[in-house]
Amino acid sequence: MGGFDDRQDEDCLELTVWTPGMDERKRPVVIWLHGGAWQSGGGALDWYNGSHLAAMGDVVVVSPNYRLGALGWLYLDGEVANLGLLDQELAIDWVVENIAAFGGDPEQITVMGQSAGGACIAALLMRRPRFQRAIIQSASLGRGFWLADIAGRLGRALMQAAGASTLEEARALPAEKWLKAQQAPQMLEILKSEKSGRAMFCPAVDGHVIAENLDTGMEKAASQVDVLIGYTHNEMAAFPGFEDEKVCRNATEAVFGAKSMQWAQMAGSSGRGAWAYRFDYGPNPRYGACHCIELPFVFGTLDAFATAPMLDGGDWAHMQSLAASTQQAWIAFLRGGAPWQPYPHIQAFA
Repeated sequence: MGGFDDRQDEDCLELTVWTPGMDERKRPVVIWLHGGAWQSGGGALDWYNGSHLAAMGDVVVVSPNYRLGALGWLYLDGEVANLGLLDQELAIDWVVENIAAFGGDPEQITVMGQSAGGACIAALLMRRPRFQRAIIQSASLGRGFWLADIAGRLGRALMQAAGASTLEEARALPAEKWLKAQQAPQMLEILKSEKSGRAMFCPAVDGHVIAENLDTGMEKAASQVDVLIGYTHNEMAAFPGFEDEKVCRNATEAVFGAKSMQWAQMAGSSGRGAWAYRFDYGPNPRYGACHCIELPFVFGTLDAFATAPMLDGGDWAHMQSLAASTQQAWIAFLRGGAPWQPYPHIQAFA
């Protein structure tokens, strides 16, 4: 994707609104949940500038931050878990209650997320969703969520690595301590021994905020809203150890593809609208159509991705055309329409 340099602050619960007009038009609203393995990223990075979508589709785009790393996803026995997910719910509640003042319709809300953000949508749909549609891009649904025992083991080890023995001591630590603790050898050993390939942080089945695992809760979640869902052809090429094409494709299907298509199937079977896609465009031979490749095309932010290695070698005119067609399809869904034929058709973008 390339790099970025942006301000970091624990006082991070902000959201950004892009609107075509502060009027009473009641436009469709899309809430963007960014990815980054629950550890990095931010809602208002140039990569995710919502002005292009807002102007092109006459929609309101809202991009919230949520707490990352230990500050948002640390699991401690007996304490409230999944704080980052609760941040997202709070942002959605804010939109429902306030978006009319920004020209948006609180009854036409789509939540859109990629990678970690997409997986969070699954968790939100297992709770009390206050939105009508969902766009789930490249969610690692094949890996599921952390169960309480492993999440607790990780949480205790992280506390020890950070030098905190109580919650009060943990709250007093600066964020830098937690960032350093995440790199501690014992943390990496636990992840290595667990062998699921999950990130250090992700939603945890704590029995309260999240009551059941994704494997058992996915059918209920898929029945809640209409969905546009898909993945990229070479997702795993963005990660170390997947340079072999066959290994990459098999892992891509296991982690991203199969469960995404299962979601579409279950949504359709429950009477919901379901549209599936696969993003095949990948101009760089090293990365192909890797994880995150669709983002500059969904947001129309090719300029912000100008130094991204995954786009190196791409034809600018073709990329601009692909961005326009991708945005048109996403906007059709945001506005309550059908972007292409429903599942089992899988729309390819190349």
